[in-house]
Amino acid sequence: MTTPLPATLTDAAATDLAAALRNKQISARDLMQAVLDRIDATNPAINAIVTLRPRDTLIAEAEAMDAAPHPGPLAGLPIAVKDLVATKGMRTTYGSPVFSDHVPAADDLVAARLRAAGAILIGKTNTPEWGHGSHSFNPIFGATRNPYDTTRTAGGSSGGAAAALAARMLPLADGSDMMGSLRNPAAFCNVYGFRPSWGLVPPDAGGDTFLSTLATEGPMARSPRDVALLLSALAGPNPEVPFGRASEDFTARFGAGLKGKRIGWLADWGGAYATEPGILETVEAALKVFEALGAIVEPVQAPYPAEKLWSSWITLRAALNAGAKRDLAADPAKRALTKPESLWEIEQGQGLSAEAVYEASKTRSLWYRRAARLFETYDALALPSAQVWPFPADWRWPEEIADRKMDTYHRWMEIVVPVSLAGLPCLGMPAGFSQSGLPMGMQLFGPTGSDAALLAMGDAYHQGTDWPNACPPAL
Repeated sequence: MTTPLPATLTDAAATDLAAALRNKQISARDLMQAVLDRIDATNPAINAIVTLRPRDTLIAEAEAMDAAPHPGPLAGLPIAVKDLVATKGMRTTYGSPVFSDHVPAADDLVAARLRAAGAILIGKTNTPEWGHGSHSFNPIFGATRNPYDTTRTAGGSSGGAAAALAARMLPLADGSDMMGSLRNPAAFCNVYGFRPSWGLVPPDAGGDTFLSTLATEGPMARSPRDVALLLSALAGPNPEVPFGRASEDFTARFGAGLKGKRIGWLADWGGAYATEPGILETVEAALKVFEALGAIVEPVQAPYPAEKLWSSWITLRAALNAGAKRDLAADPAKRALTKPESLWEIEQGQGLSAEAVYEASKTRSLWYRRAARLFETYDALALPSAQVWPFPADWRWPEEIADRKMDTYHRWMEIVVPVSLAGLPCLGMPAGFSQSGLPMGMQLFGPTGSDAALLAMGDAYHQGTDWPNACPPAL
């Protein structure tokens, strides 16, 4: 049985497109043509896709897919890859002038797995320089703008991916998340972004892979079911790195409903996280949907001192940046081309003692234990995905929230740190809109290994809301 597709193919769900391609209901060529036409029409105003391969080449690859169908789950789907991921033979800049003309000789693992699953890689999505900051701008490509208001940011660091999804330029998109880089742009662009349990989507081998456990790749889409589709292609151990987790059927629990599920509402962490007016109320309204569907939502007091989490976070983050990117500060030519926020990270890390790093890791361990105890009572915990509404695209970052000064370039995204620090799975989901029509999102996170359970909860919520399709951008 085939699923009817919308008249405009780029409006269709990725799962429906994948099925239609397998059933020969549509051709990969027709889908590629529709996607490229959509990019031509909408990308100039948004700047989400910053490198695009030649149309003739992509049409030829789609025709080859039609002639010799690929068995993979993403066969024939056009996908643009985040510009922090190396792609063989395709320009990869990391948003840095140091690599403005860089063309890798090999794929990173994410790109390789996308190709193995049958996706056609069409180009790259925008990101801030080195992924530092939750606003996608860099000196090579400029800023990505929000499809809901092109004077505003699309968030970051996966801002190009989120904006392309919202504008129907892509059916699926990969992203990455250290400090909310999936969750923040998903919130700002009214789509879904999933940060998996650490190790489920493994990193590439090379450099440190034992200590570097704060960041992960993950899927983005316009529904949890589409998120699960992309996750199935990305997940699974990499034998060259430690701490891998096995893949599973991420849709196995879909349809179970929310009756009896317990969700703990952490709000603004007892006032620790300054939030702009209307954000808490918007997320609380989204939680009412969970209650209407049978879940139990209860307020939870701040379970751990926020300032200790922040101190641990900036210590470990700086230490990792100092190790991995020290040549950007040491080489005068590279230093002159590197953004001050990245240099700050490196220099903060270079001044750390072994004792400071140990104490930061100890705090991280204690918070993980406390969170595990909370999950004995709750199936999931909830927080807003951001502390501010999408802000003007010409800002570098918000310097103040609700009369509270931000003391670093990323303090305004502190609300994502509890999830990142513990490496927990988290679904960033749309929560609604401000009175002026700007999107906001919610973090729903659970214990390590609860990826499928969170996606099922998100799917039940999506069936009751469908924010990405109920309120698409007016482009």
